[in-house]
Amino acid sequence: MSTPESKPLLANLVMAGSQQTEAEVVNDFVFMAKDISNAYLINTADGDVMVNSGFMDNAERTKTLLAPRRSGPLRKIIVTQAHADHYGGVPAIREPDTEVIAEKRFVDNWNYFDELGPFLRRRSSKLWANTLNRGNKPPEPPRVIPDIVVDRRYQFEQGGRRFEVISTPGGEALESLVVWMPNERVVFTGNLFGPVFLAVPNLVTMRGDRPRLVSRYLHSLDLVRRLDADLLVTGHGEPIRGAHHIRASLDKMHGAMSWLKQAVIEAMNAGKTVHVTMRELRLPADLQIGEFHGNVRWAVRSIWEELSGWFHYEDSTTGLYGVPRSAVNADIAELAGGAAALAARARVKLDARQPLEALHLLEIALSAEPTHSVSLGVKKDALLSLLKDSGGSNLSETMWLKSEIAAVDAALGAKV
Repeated sequence: MSTPESKPLLANLVMAGSQQTEAEVVNDFVFMAKDISNAYLINTADGDVMVNSGFMDNAERTKTLLAPRRSGPLRKIIVTQAHADHYGGVPAIREPDTEVIAEKRFVDNWNYFDELGPFLRRRSSKLWANTLNRGNKPPEPPRVIPDIVVDRRYQFEQGGRRFEVISTPGGEALESLVVWMPNERVVFTGNLFGPVFLAVPNLVTMRGDRPRLVSRYLHSLDLVRRLDADLLVTGHGEPIRGAHHIRASLDKMHGAMSWLKQAVIEAMNAGKTVHVTMRELRLPADLQIGEFHGNVRWAVRSIWEELSGWFHYEDSTTGLYGVPRSAVNADIAELAGGAAALAARARVKLDARQPLEALHLLEIALSAEPTHSVSLGVKKDALLSLLKDSGGSNLSETMWLKSEIAAVDAALGAKV
């Protein structure tokens, strides 16, 4: 398990290629160039096929890594989703006659990311900037227009190998594709199951994205399960080998998320609030899976809102009108006796191992007095407590807490 001082597993995966000097051999016809998301070269008797192309600022490196394994012209590039780490290298890697294949929603979702670019980049930077540490700012994601658009399923043969490209809009992206080679029993899943295999999916990310539905996730997972692959190649990390191991892993993932969906429904019907359900639900021991990108608490909220929408009755009437509870923070602080009194109570909560309750109080205190040093100090201690308790395994949680700690340090430094 990661510790707060080490990088989470996902951070290590996206940086795994930084020291790669030659393509990794997956088998005798598939080769991997590691990047934020990996690029795969598939040899055929009549040229090559690629699945994904890596990020734009690593395209030349990806080409160099794969060059010794090329067997002929690059016939096709299959892009599994419209996240730039999967397609960013396409313009630099494609050749004059290369055909680009993507799902029918690819262009629409590319437009979504482009239109919301400033908003999403600000949020992503908070979580990823210190993790990736890639030096210069990468170029803007290229606009890629596929030559072949996949509506449900597209089949082709290349150099004696048969490919089935299948729409699976239930994973990390609504335009997700998997690539199935039925004769070789190899499936390329991209990030259908998230960036870490055998883990809770991140149905609605902290950085912002179009929500993914648990019902579609389960349907897409079952589609891959029924392929009965001998080799499952993901977007990050090492391939998963062995039909029995793959089937057992997919069964466990399907079982875990099916159980969680039903448990949320039962909690809703029992009259529990979403926040109580987030705190209470835990996967049974035999269905425990990783929480490296998504986690159970966030999945509970995602499923709840998938089933019932955005309005939570516990928010009461104020939730209808766009005036948050924080609008009266200054009044509450005044009635409580000021920031110092709130900070003192927050310290009591923290000493009682209630860091989240402490943070609620500190948000009120710092809203009234943003530079109150005692409140800032208690807030830092509360955040450090949460970081320690987290185990440092979930990337988004870890990076969020570290960025919040850095902001507190900056505020404290500005007062010196």
